[in-house]
Amino acid sequence: MSMPLTLEWALITEGKEKRVGDSDNRFVLTLDGYRLHPINDRIEIRRHQTSDQIGFGEIKELTWRDGETIIIYQLLSLYSVN
Repeated sequence: MSMPLTLEWALITEGKEKRVGDSDNRFVLTLDGYRLHPINDRIEIRRHQTSDQIGFGEIKELTWRDGETIIIYQLLSLYSVN
């Protein structure tokens, strides 16, 4: 069975992100479905699809597995308390 692929230009976290290690402000985010985001480029981060932007990040790694997209990103700037 095939799964659709979506191309996205904002990272919507829905509060599911988890910090990776103690340095570099890196986070891991697992999303349902296959999603394609720009890698190694500045991308806006939002908590929800309709919410305001909370900052900028840079996706360092993107993996598709078992119907999920696993994203490791570095937070570059934050406009509000996380």
